[in-house]
Amino acid sequence: MTAIRKLLPATLTRANFAPFGEAILPAPDGAPLPGHEAEGLDLSRGRPRFYVMRLEGRGLGFRAITRHRRVTQCLASTRGEDWYLGVAPPKALDDPDAKPALDDIVAFKVPGGLAIKLHAGTWHAGPFFRAPTMDFFNLELADTNEVDHHTVALDRDYATTFEFDV
Repeated sequence: MTAIRKLLPATLTRANFAPFGEAILPAPDGAPLPGHEAEGLDLSRGRPRFYVMRLEGRGLGFRAITRHRRVTQCLASTRGEDWYLGVAPPKALDDPDAKPALDDIVAFKVPGGLAIKLHAGTWHAGPFFRAPTMDFFNLELADTNEVDHHTVALDRDYATTFEFDV
């Protein structure tokens, strides 16, 4: 038997997302630093990869959560649509077998005009959305998904799945 946990997403702001990463807000061209950019961006351990990621049929629930211990990651909707993300704080970065605590997993609604930067090691599930297909800008390392992709199957390891309560 698998339990279903409902997550009520908070609208993402710089303040409430700080334990997990940074909100990247729109700014006028040439705005002075710092303030609106991803200040803690770290792509120093490999070749950066910036691409448009097409996702299909994501729905509004998840049964696994992932982290990248060696790199930050940036995501944004290409067309400015709102989307959802489940996250847990980065902990035990030196332990490849670490797992997030279920009670640490929270949800955010990401307004379409924002981009996010995830801290290295932040557990994340998403992006999620209602539309059949959405495109996202994604900045990570070229080999992130091969060498730095640590996933926990929440349904298998905790007999729990998550759904966004929207």
